[in-house]
Parts: sequence; structure tokens; C-alpha cells
Amino acid sequence: MASVHSHDDVGIVRYPSAMATTPIEDHALGGSDGVLTLLEYGSFHCRYCNAAHEVVANLRDRFGERLRYVFRHRPITDDAVALKAAEVAELAHQVRGEYWEAHDRMMKRGEALGEREIDEIAAQLALPTPEEAPQAWAAAREKVARDRESAARHEVRLAPTFLINGRRYEGAWDEVSLGEAMQGTLGHRIQAAALGFARWAPSTGLMLLAMTVLAMGLVNSQHGPAFEQFWTKPFVFAFGGASFGLPLRDWVNDGLLTIFFLVVGLEIKRELTVGRLASKRAAAFPIAAALGGMTLPALIYLAFAPAAFHHGWPIPTTTDTAFAVALIAVLGARVPVELRIFLTAAVIVDDLAAIAIVGAFFSGHVDPQFLAAAGATTAAMVVLNRSGVYRALPYALLGIVLWACLHAAGIHATLAGVVLAVATPTRPPGNFRALLAQAATVLQAEMRNRQDQLIRHGPSGPALRELDAIHARLESPADQLLRTVEPWSSYFVLPIFALANAGFALTAGMAGGHEALIAAIALGLVLGKPLGMLALAWLAVRLGIAAKPDAYTWRQLLGAGALAGIGFTMSLYIAAKAFPDPGVFAAAKLAVFVASIVAALLGTALLWKRSATVAPDST
Repeated sequence: MASVHSHDDVGIVRYPSAMATTPIEDHALGGSDGVLTLLEYGSFHCRYCNAAHEVVANLRDRFGERLRYVFRHRPITDDAVALKAAEVAELAHQVRGEYWEAHDRMMKRGEALGEREIDEIAAQLALPTPEEAPQAWAAAREKVARDRESAARHEVRLAPTFLINGRRYEGAWDEVSLGEAMQGTLGHRIQAAALGFARWAPSTGLMLLAMTVLAMGLVNSQHGPAFEQFWTKPFVFAFGGASFGLPLRDWVNDGLLTIFFLVVGLEIKRELTVGRLASKRAAAFPIAAALGGMTLPALIYLAFAPAAFHHGWPIPTTTDTAFAVALIAVLGARVPVELRIFLTAAVIVDDLAAIAIVGAFFSGHVDPQFLAAAGATTAAMVVLNRSGVYRALPYALLGIVLWACLHAAGIHATLAGVVLAVATPTRPPGNFRALLAQAATVLQAEMRNRQDQLIRHGPSGPALRELDAIHARLESPADQLLRTVEPWSSYFVLPIFALANAGFALTAGMAGGHEALIAAIALGLVLGKPLGMLALAWLAVRLGIAAKPDAYTWRQLLGAGALAGIGFTMSLYIAAKAFPDPGVFAAAKLAVFVASIVAALLGTALLWKRSATVAPDST
């Protein structure tokens, strides 16, 4: 048994929110120079912590002195028994130096632990009452309070929560899984690194930036012609005597990007049903800003662009969500949370409008027969939805059919992603208490059956199917689809899109005589976006349609609007549809690049200075 003095951040320094404060006397088992440190935030009056106690004991037997085990109290909220048990264990340390003895006795009582059992343990250890040793009791309560504060600072919401060598562990906490994590197997390291990167808010923007730099480097290198030829090479699917093929870049822009539009559609659906756009008053402010941020850039573009290029007016109306949100996340505490919510909601509305624009203005000749087939396919999805079909496979198959019909009809096929998102069913959340009881019943039955069988490699087939059904009911099909597909969109589809479309040759005459077009796009993104968002949001407040949150100023809103001027992905996408001529498209890409960089710098400058909470009309 051992207790070691350490700062509150020992083993948790990887969390940016952690700040060294009052020193904590941690209770630890194992050598102080142990190679592995397993820290647990737990509670004595918790069946899951009781189960984890046996797992930790087995791990200590397995790793020996290599493992240093640390326990911090995280009593279950409003649980008087859990709180008293933690304080008695600390009292045992204060008076007898027998914390781990009390710890072990508490854990072994399991669910039977109550106030009477705690008093019995205190009597067995000959611990004094509060009247007999008030100072020792005060010190015990203070230690538990510090542990709870530590758990709150590090956003520990569940007991048990484990940290391994300072990094939060979020996998299964059976002995095998925890052991693999502590040993740092290659699979676990890759998984932990991938999850950590994905949860880092600027990660999607960083991926896009990396692919953009790579595309620019390749296009302007000796491999430029071969790189361009690669994207224009046809990729053909053959079915017997029939075949269907597109250039590889078109497969990316018209095929892969359907996944991105599916994610956008699902996000819009969530926001309109249970999210920030669910109520009229909550939605009015970001919707007004988004409409202003699309209208003024279009007007500026039409004022400066030559008449022959007027059909490109949607180019400066869009926002690259990944870059804008990544930058505002990098600014951290300088940006109020409410402003991040505003910008996210506004760009979601922006995305919805961009999808509508693509469908309305950049479709070819419409074939009525295939359009009718697309309508019938959509109707079939609606029938499945209304019939309560929640399996993903029928919707996925119909989504592929819809994509093919839209492509053949001459309508932009990526709209299939939006239709699929709308058709994907939602349903009220399940009764969590009932589902938890059902899962516990299944597992308990499996444990009883396990004693009757000599050979067993896990739960039975029927039990696994029932557990799968319970798991599926915990989440709406639409939410489950979004959670599954969104990482593919962010970390595969959009980076591949940037690699295929972002590169252009840097030459002395790269403007190609299209200076007016470049100015129209750049001014629309850099000036039109922030001023349009500010103007229409202000007007909506003045008319009483919407209310601006007090948490940020109009100047900060202008800064967020400037970040919305980072057009990039969607602007390049629309430019490719609007200007098939390579020279014109290259000039449009140059404008989007320059404008996005200027918009990022301008937005960062406007948001860099912190602002105190102000009244709604303050500037």
C-alpha cells in the first residue's frame, strides 16, 4: 500500500483544460517508477466500478511492479452512500494509513454496500466518529472534494473512467482490451491516434489544407501533366455487354461528393428537427445572416463580372464549412461558444442553399423518362419510411438507383445524397431504462448458461442478435447514418475532392485576361460575405424577427462573417460546373484561393481581440 504526493495534473497533462492547482495526495499501488500508470476515477457504490475492481486486480497480477494503479474518487452525483463510502475510505488513510484495506472491503461489498455496511467496515477498522476526530474527518472530506473537482475539470462524467499514461481511455474495460491499451499494441496506438486526430476540431481543415498543398505542388512540378492526365482518365464499369464510365475527376465530383451532400442533408435534418434551427426564433438570426451572406456576394459578383460570366454568380455565395469551423476552433476561448453555434448554423443554411443552386442552375438537358424513374425511386424511399422500415440496406440500394436515374436524367446526381438524407427515417428515442434492463437480462442469462457449458467463446448467437437490436434502438437511423458516414466525408471525400480540383499552374499570365472575373469573385467572398451577413442579421433584429445573443458583439459577428468568406470546396465545385473552359476555371480558382486566404486572415484579425459580454445592441 502506498500514497504518493503529486500535482492534480499528473497523468492528465494531455488535456488542454487541465491546470495545476492544489496538490493532491494520490493513492497508488505499485512502484512509483512504474512504466505504466493506470488512473481510475471511480465510486464504491457503483456496480460497474465493482466489476472493474476485479479487472484491475487481474491486471496488477499480470503486470506486477510495471503497473502503477491510482484511484481518485468520483462518487455518483446525489448518492449519499457513495459519498460516505469515499469519505470513510479517506478517513481510514488519515487515521490508520489503511486506505487500500478500506477500498478493497468497500469494493467487495458490491451492490450490497449501504450505510449499515459502511458503518460495519468503519467499526472493523476501528475508525473514529466525526465527534471523536473532527480534523481527520475534515481532511477526509477535503480529499474527496478535491478528487471530485479534479474529475469535473477533466470532464469525467462516468464511473469508472480510466486514463493510461495520461491519455483518456475510451475503449472496452475488460481485461484484454485494457491490457492491450496499456501495452501499446500497434492496433491500439493507431486507433488512439486516429480518434485523437478526428476529435481535434481543426483536423478536417488541416486535411483539406494538406491535400490542397499537395495538389498545388504536383501540378507545378515536373509531374504536373501526368497528374492531370490521371484525373481525366476514364474509369469504366462493365456489365456484360453494357458499360458505364466517367473520367476519374467526375467520379469524385459527381459520385464521391454525393456522400458529402448526404452528410449535409442529415445535418440539416437534425438541426431542423432537434437542433439549433428547431424553433423559429432560434433559427431566424443565423438564417437571416446566411441569406444576407449569399445575396450581397451575388450582387457584387454581377456588378463586377463581365456579362458573359454572369452565370457564375453562385461562386462567391458559398462557405467551406470545414475551413471556417476549423479556424474558429483554433481561436479557442477568444470566440464565445454562442458565436461558434451561430456560424455553424449559418453555414448549414448556406450549404442547403448551395445544394439547391446546384440542382437548379447546373443541370443539363433533362430526360423526362429518367426523371420519372428518379421520382418513382424517391417515392419508394418515402413508402419505406412511412412503413417503419429502419434497416439501412433498402435505402442504400434505392439511393444508388436514384443516383443513376438522376445522372441519366441530366440532373446533378449528387442531389441523391440530399434525397436519401430526407428519406432516412427518424423515430422517437427508446426507453433507455427499459433497454438497459433488457440488456442486463440478456447478459445475466448468458452468465448463467456459461456455467453449464465447457467450451464457450462468447455470447450465443441469439443473445448477440438481441444485443444488436437493443443497440440499434438506442439511436435514430438518421443519427446513426450521420455518425457512420460523417468521418468518411470529412477525412476521405473532401480531401480527395481537394486533391482532384484544387491544383492550378502558377504562371506569369495565370489571370488570362480575366481580371474582372477574379475581382468579382474575390470581392464577393471577402467583402460581400461579412457585410451581407452583418446587414441582414442587424435588420432581422431591428424588425423584431430575431434576437442576437448577448455573448458576442456585432464586431465578432462581422469576424465570423469574414471566416464565412472562405469559399474553397463549394466555390471550386460550382466554378467547375459554371466554367468548363480550363482557362476560365483556372482564373476562378485563383480568385477563390486568394479570397479564401484574405478572408481567413481578416476573420482571424477581427476575432483575435477578446470581448466582454455586452448588451444586444452594443458594437
